[in-house]
Amino acid sequence: MSAGLQRLEMLARGYALAAVKADREGRIEEAINNYKKAIEVLRKILRLYPDNPLASVYRNIMEQYVKRVEQLEKLGVPATPREAEQLEDWIVTEKPKVRFSDIADLEHAKQAIREAIIYPVRRPDLFPLGWPRGILLFGPPGCGKTMLAAAVANEVDGVFFNVDAATIMSKWLGEAEKRVRMLFEKARAAARNGKPAIIFIDEIDALLGVHESEVGGEVRVRNQFLKEMDGLQDKSNKLHVYVIGATNKPWKLDEPFIRRFQKRIYIPPPDRRARLELFKLYTRNLKLAPDVDLEKLADMTEGYSASDIKDIVMEAHLRTVRELFEERGGEGEPRPIEMRDFVEAIRSRKPSITPEMIRAYEEWYQRFRG
Repeated sequence: MSAGLQRLEMLARGYALAAVKADREGRIEEAINNYKKAIEVLRKILRLYPDNPLASVYRNIMEQYVKRVEQLEKLGVPATPREAEQLEDWIVTEKPKVRFSDIADLEHAKQAIREAIIYPVRRPDLFPLGWPRGILLFGPPGCGKTMLAAAVANEVDGVFFNVDAATIMSKWLGEAEKRVRMLFEKARAAARNGKPAIIFIDEIDALLGVHESEVGGEVRVRNQFLKEMDGLQDKSNKLHVYVIGATNKPWKLDEPFIRRFQKRIYIPPPDRRARLELFKLYTRNLKLAPDVDLEKLADMTEGYSASDIKDIVMEAHLRTVRELFEERGGEGEPRPIEMRDFVEAIRSRKPSITPEMIRAYEEWYQRFRG
């Protein structure tokens, strides 16, 4: 058993014992809070260690705790979230240092976002029939979905909410649908004050997907999201409130929600031209030896994601830094990065994207092209 798993199991057990003790002694609010903490840790274990042989046991225990929390909350005891867990935590106050120009290729995605968000914000009078309010970014991991969302936060002068789907479900449970309603209310208030509001939900399949075993809270949250997104589509609603969802597993999304995302944008793995641009982008501030051939590196990295390529450049650079410390104690400057450094970095890292994965995304896109 790994040390990390053992630590999480001990933490979950501690919260569970405290919850049961408080429950038996009638300290309902304390019991609710500890049940929720235990559930949060159990969810984390299931997410990080899906092959754990006790996974089904933990899932059953977690479902029992969820039901008990719902029973206790019906007694009228408010399960007030901690101060640090208020909606304000979801508002991005410092804009990310990413612009569209920092993202190699993906021009089709950038243009779709401009047409859906940037143009209507600047000239709403040119869109008498309205504009798309829901945008779904889907594709393999590490290909730029989250970077695109970060760039939108920079390109648009508005209020940006960065919402983690797992956090909504694990921290508030019985109050989750109330939090969803408050989130959209806050976004609409920002839009009424003249600021476009963008709600970005990463791993949206965890929130709006179809799961084998569900509890009532998850269904209620999905229904609340459906209601809020239907409100955004109202033709009389001219507020600039947008929902951008990102997922690596679009086939897990509930179909009613797929239809609410009018713009469904496939973020594919980088092709050869994009890989060349990525190598240029990531090496622009590094010292390269004359033998480095970026064109050849682009040829060698078929099937590698954008984040894979970034890691390859970092590893090649680290080889020169490591050498500097081992041979000169860190004194002076590292030598230029040579072609052999890149080749060794590529050899030590397999591509994270397979042809089977690409086929699955393309088949889904053909079915739900938007």
